[in-house]
Order: sequence, then structure tokens, then C-alpha cells
Amino acid sequence: MKTIIEQIDIRQMNMDIIRRAGEILRAGGLTAFPTETVYGLGADALNELAAKKIYAAKGRPSDNPLIVHIADMEALGRIAEDVPEQAKAAADAFWPGPLTMIFKKTEAVPLGTTGGLDTVAVRMPDHEAARELIRAGGGYIAAPSANTSGRPSPTTAQHVEEDLAGRIDMIVDGGAVEIGVESTILDMTVEPPMILRPGAVTREMLEEVIGEVAVDKTLLDSVSHTAPKAPGMKYRHYAPKAELTVVEGETDQVMCVIDRLAREKIAGGFKVGIIAAEDTAGRYGTGEVKCIGARGDEAAIASHLYGILRDFDSIGTDYIYSEAFGREGIGTAVMNRLLKAAGQRVIDAGDFTGRREKNV
Repeated sequence: MKTIIEQIDIRQMNMDIIRRAGEILRAGGLTAFPTETVYGLGADALNELAAKKIYAAKGRPSDNPLIVHIADMEALGRIAEDVPEQAKAAADAFWPGPLTMIFKKTEAVPLGTTGGLDTVAVRMPDHEAARELIRAGGGYIAAPSANTSGRPSPTTAQHVEEDLAGRIDMIVDGGAVEIGVESTILDMTVEPPMILRPGAVTREMLEEVIGEVAVDKTLLDSVSHTAPKAPGMKYRHYAPKAELTVVEGETDQVMCVIDRLAREKIAGGFKVGIIAAEDTAGRYGTGEVKCIGARGDEAAIASHLYGILRDFDSIGTDYIYSEAFGREGIGTAVMNRLLKAAGQRVIDAGDFTGRREKNV
């Protein structure tokens, strides 16, 4: 299969490209497209055979549910039952935007789209090209991230091409995305509503609108033996090819541990990458150091995370050591993705330093 790549500019939308992409979706094909979070891999959500093509193209486990993207609030009624008033309030506040909500599904949504679950995850993206494409494609587009399953999510069309060229029909190139991490997922089938995946819409933001919001206790766990209610809950995600380790603790100790580990690996003939904040990036004496953004600016860190992981892949890095970052606001989502990418491989710099000193 030859993958068509077309560039669009939302300031001067080429509707011919949108219509062609929509025709592919209506015919049961696959089209990757930009949203404000990451690039999505779209198929007709109400066509079970089309949805199965997503799983095949990504190598995605069949019990990992897909998010259904809609362009208009009126579309929700066809696919979701028992929509509570809290959900309507959240939609008024955060749709279109980086919030996915889970509802009981209707018969219109095939089990092949929901990973066999009787619930459906729904989002309305805040990206004009995405919404136009959803309308052109029939109004209901299942769209997980447009990457090979388990790899860092794509934030540019080039990332999509690296993973999926030859496996999908079309890539709509809308440039780099704005946010850089996937949407918040909020389960509206439980009371109180529960966050299953953190994103740019934070718990604090939600509670200002709908009251109490719970957070799934397994959010930062690497292993689960239950079927996932939302994408990203069960399987290792966002992972680079290199072995990634997160080092947390007091800044100087973190830098000391990372520097020491990097030197040991380099001495063994390995290529080492380091992910550092703006204030520390210039202070490392070894390794390939990449600045992820200013500490405290979690939005900037989020927008750079996946691109940096892919950059390390492109230069053949064997080991990556990353500083830990703040968990305020979207920082919760950053650390969730970073820890999943690392397979929960975390070093406490204080404990590590103490152990090393005792062994000397």
C-alpha cells in the first residue's frame, strides 16, 4: 500500500483534501490526522471491519478500546446512553478539547471498536481540521494515536510516517500538535466520576465544574490483569527503543546519579541519552543531553516529551536517563507517560547515593 501524504493549513483549509480523506474513511480505510493532543489514526467507528484495521495497522491488542471522536454535541446521543448532567456540564466546559468521557454504549457502536466493552469513550477534539475530517468521514471516527502500538505517540506527521507508512491509506499533515500528550479520560459510568488517564484537563479543573472527581489508584502502575476501560491503562505505552530510567529526588543528587550511571554505560560502549530541564541541561558532563523545557512549565515539557524520545531512537541510543518533573497541572500527565515509557523503572537518587556510599 502506498500512503498518500497531504499538507493542510487550518488558516486556509483545503477542503478538497478533507473530502478525499473523508471518502477514504467512509470506504472503510485508514487516515491519520492531527488533533490538538497527538496525531490520531482514524477509521469509521461504526464499521467494525474498519476499526479492526486500526488494530492490525498499529499491532494493537484487541482488548484495548478505541476513542470515538465526534464533531458536534448532537452526535453523542447516537452512541452513548445514560449521559449524566455532570457529563453535560463537563462537555460545556471542555468540549471541544482534550477531554474524553466514558459512557454506556448504544447498539450502534460495535464491540470491535470498544475492545469488547459495553462502554464507549468519546471525545470532541479542539482542532478545526480534525472536526472537519470527522464530519467528512461520517461523524464518528475511532482514532487512537497514529503510531505503532507501545511506541511514543506522534506529535508530527513525520512521526506517523516513520511508524505507519505503507500500512495506512493517508496522512493529513497539519504540522506539529499543540499539547503533545493524550486527552484526559474521565469515566462517567461511576460515582464519583473517575480519571483513568491524566491529561491537559486536570482533576482540579474538572472539580471546579462537576464537583468531586476520583483518580484511579492504578494510574501509575505498570501491570494490570484486568481489561482496560481506557487506552493506556493495561499495556506498556509511549516507550522508546532504549531502556529508559527516571531518576527522582533532590536536583543535585539526581544530576550526580544520572552523570554516574551515564559514565558507566558509556565506558561499557553504550550510547546514552539524558532528558533534563532547562536549568540543568547545561550542567551534565557526559551523554547526549536534550533539554525538555523549563522546570515549572509543564505544558512545554509535555509538548516536547514524545519528540525527544523519538529523537533518541533516531540516533540509536541504548540507555536514557530522565530527571523527574513536577506533578502539578499537566505535569501529572507528563509523569504518567514518562513512567509508563520507563516501564516504572525509577531510581530514588537519595537511596541510590546512600547505597553506593555504603558499598565503597
